[in-house]
Amino acid sequence: MNSELMQKLAGMLDQVYPALDTRWLAGELIQAMGLAADAKGPPAHQNNWDEGDVLLITYADSVQRGDEKPLHTLHHFLDDCLQDTVSAVHILPFFPYSSDDGFSVMDYLAVNESHGSWSDIRAIAAEYKLMADLVINHMSARSRWFENFRKREHPGKDYFYEADPKLDLGDVVRPRTSPLLNPVMTADGERYVWCTFSEDQVDLNFANPQVLLEFVQIIRYYLDQGVQMFRLDAVAFLWKEPGTPCIHLQQTHELIKILRLLVEHHNPDAVLITETNVPNRENLTYFGNANEAHVIYNFSLPPLLINTLASGNCRHLKTWLMSMPPAQMGTTYLNFIASHDGIGMRPTDGLLTDEEKQALISTMEQFGGKVSYRRLSSGINQPYEINIALWDALKGTEQHGPDQWQLQRFLCAHAIMLALEGIPAFYIHSLFGTGNDYDRMEHTGRLRSINRGQWQLDRLAAELANPLSHYSQVFSQLRRLIAIRRHQSAFHPNATQFTLHLGLQIFGFWRQSMRRDQSVFCIHNISSELQQVALSDINLIGTDQWVDLISGVQLDDLSGSLTLKPYQSVWLSNRPES
Repeated sequence: MNSELMQKLAGMLDQVYPALDTRWLAGELIQAMGLAADAKGPPAHQNNWDEGDVLLITYADSVQRGDEKPLHTLHHFLDDCLQDTVSAVHILPFFPYSSDDGFSVMDYLAVNESHGSWSDIRAIAAEYKLMADLVINHMSARSRWFENFRKREHPGKDYFYEADPKLDLGDVVRPRTSPLLNPVMTADGERYVWCTFSEDQVDLNFANPQVLLEFVQIIRYYLDQGVQMFRLDAVAFLWKEPGTPCIHLQQTHELIKILRLLVEHHNPDAVLITETNVPNRENLTYFGNANEAHVIYNFSLPPLLINTLASGNCRHLKTWLMSMPPAQMGTTYLNFIASHDGIGMRPTDGLLTDEEKQALISTMEQFGGKVSYRRLSSGINQPYEINIALWDALKGTEQHGPDQWQLQRFLCAHAIMLALEGIPAFYIHSLFGTGNDYDRMEHTGRLRSINRGQWQLDRLAAELANPLSHYSQVFSQLRRLIAIRRHQSAFHPNATQFTLHLGLQIFGFWRQSMRRDQSVFCIHNISSELQQVALSDINLIGTDQWVDLISGVQLDDLSGSLTLKPYQSVWLSNRPES
């Protein structure tokens, strides 16, 4: 076999495994993915998305009904309530697990029986683009692989990363405060295994190419089950080299390139998404040269947007947006402002001062939030994330505390997210405005559980049917905004974006369709006061008719001004598309 695919793959493998016969390994990987020797990938810079794409993030059991399997209930909920609202669904880890609500996987090839079966997964994938987690950095200490590691048997014997506790590991970047190395008794005596996140989540050893081969087989299996989008969980920590920070190492980037090459040759429409909760400049490196991740999470957006609305000042959000490079064709951003995890603080490094970070943390604690920490090499604990439901995070401001503008502020945040360059993603609890779940947090003993509640479908249906319920108001108004967004070509994830300068209380940007026939000026009052915007400052083309897509109001006098109510959003377009 001497194909172009083989040559390209072997060249990448040389960067990771220089001592190996990489042509042999390339052949094994191609066979594991089920590819023909002359398999062709997609055209360069192919966009596997458009303005109609909206992603839902949910656990398999976030919505429940009696004794029904949660995946079955979720499918009913999608079809009954969201069929015209979302195009894609990210079902958080649905595999058998031992901790961390699914992110400590015991068996990658099984569906948790309490959730449902692969047939349920395939049924959802038949109607929606399905994203699944590839929990690739670590595996459960209760998995069969790890049991074999203890026994020194295959498969598993050399699958987990070991390190000598006498080594100087002070440079290793940590996302947690737990011990990095944990002792384990094996058939060969005591070994120390590397645990980036917890004692139950043992890091895999990708220096062993057999581990890479196993994961390629796992990916192929997921593709066969209908999975089209792959979230590479905690991938930044994948490759370890003592004496380095053990994050963002070049071998990690090469492994992502390898996985992308194989995946897109199997399915040209497949998408890799890297989950790298790190400072913005580091996060951007996972695009590579449009040859690593197809999509990266916009991790700086949640803390900056929440800070903007809590402070009533958009200076940092605007500065960040101006600095963001437009994604190349074939790549884009995943925009979100809430997820199953907390509001990451590392992505604010270099964007907010320490004083501003502390002001944000204090405000979120006032609104019922909690703080999780990570350990620095100095031994000091530093805030890592704020654990809070988005609905409660936006209940007021730093200056005045809770106020009457919670719903308007919440909708403003999502109007901004929906209009930005990239694909918008909604955590299921944000669709309804679910608040902090203190009972679940106390029950599990984990701070992240504050935002991982579960709805009984009958109760949720009753709340959504009640027009006086804030759950109903949030749901109906967000669905309306989403419906508007999905029909505007200027909101294509790769359409042009330009930041406007309209003061510190007005956050604005301009989007233009790739055909240049539709413009949308997205203007948002991020304060609790009325704001005036001179239309001359927006520079609207005088020969076009301009209408606000949200309210339907047409502008007749372009020499006048806009009056924006507190937290009002306006999407001014010259070509409304319905």
